[in-house]
Amino acid sequence: MHFALSSKAGFRVAAGVVAHTLWTSAAPAMVYPLYAGRWHLTPSVTTGIFAVYPVTVVAVLVLFGNLSDQVGRRLAMLYGVAASAAGVLLFALANNVVMLLAGRALMGIGVGLSAGPSAAALVDFAEDGAGVVKAGAATLASQAAGLAAALLVGGALVQYAPAPMRLSFWLLFALLLMLLAGIFLLPRQASNPGSVSGWRPALPRVPPGLRKPFGFAAFTVMTAYFHGVLIASLGSQVARDLVRSDNALVNGAALALFAITLGVVGLLARRLRPDIAIAMGAVASLAGMAFLAFAVLAHSLTSFLAATVASGMGYAWMVYGGLAMINAVASQAVRGGMTSAVFLLAYLFTGLAALGLGHLATIATLGLAILTGAGLMAGLCVVVVVLTVLPRRMSPGRPNIPLS
Repeated sequence: MHFALSSKAGFRVAAGVVAHTLWTSAAPAMVYPLYAGRWHLTPSVTTGIFAVYPVTVVAVLVLFGNLSDQVGRRLAMLYGVAASAAGVLLFALANNVVMLLAGRALMGIGVGLSAGPSAAALVDFAEDGAGVVKAGAATLASQAAGLAAALLVGGALVQYAPAPMRLSFWLLFALLLMLLAGIFLLPRQASNPGSVSGWRPALPRVPPGLRKPFGFAAFTVMTAYFHGVLIASLGSQVARDLVRSDNALVNGAALALFAITLGVVGLLARRLRPDIAIAMGAVASLAGMAFLAFAVLAHSLTSFLAATVASGMGYAWMVYGGLAMINAVASQAVRGGMTSAVFLLAYLFTGLAALGLGHLATIATLGLAILTGAGLMAGLCVVVVVLTVLPRRMSPGRPNIPLS
């Protein structure tokens, strides 16, 4: 007989799986400078370690994006969190770059398998009639909490605890084992046989008539995800080497402001029209890049803090607006595939951008790479603003969906 958790407990477990996706992805962020210093790694190598994650997520979304439809959300989350735990364990034991690359790939597999099913499970376990709204708020809050925890806990353990290159990963590994136990106790889905025998890979599809709004939404979310390269991939090195802040906890707290801001702003963004949210996000991101450039040039921690806050606002508004646009133009039958395609492109862009900036930092300087990244981000934001405003100026009475 299988003991099953209640809906309320299941909701919390699903929220934990959502939180793990961001905690796992950002877990190495505060340790990158230690790897670089002790193992004499170039920025190309450290950003390469980061980039393995989004590239692997893309591969998993392409090959296994529909796996949960066949085996059920419970099993998909079990597979995903187990892979994440294996990746975290490799980081805890790592004594060379190969182990880090393998661990990062396993993290990408874990997040790719569990991110979609866990968000869907939140809707399933929501007990009231406003399940979609409640699940959406819980998803965003869990993501923000996971990212903030990775940066704050990682920073504190790197700065003050023994074994700074390993302890944060042992802690996360223990938490993931407890999360696996919770997933195992989730109710089984009778409609899913729990077998992969009938499963086949399926690429996300975008109907021809929706390709223009999809292209704009994807471009917007890709622009927002570029923040992840500057914050998660290079942020701790920027804080230490360019802003010249030597305290890992202070640097982690500064980066955590990005997560906290995106969580708060994201919850409030639901009151905005998609086009307004996108435009506000692009403007906030422009301000964030200006603050980041000044922080690098003037070695200003205050400007770095302002950059993380403004970037968090920009990320939240642009991601919300892009996804809300998909929801507005797509039917339920194609919405999931279009959303998966948006994230596939965003993750792929993130990985390629991280590799490019890392290579530039290696052949030139970290400062030049960050300033180049900030300039590229600013250019992307200008394009987003133009694409948002131009259709409305040309046709003032048209709906608030650019390029539809």
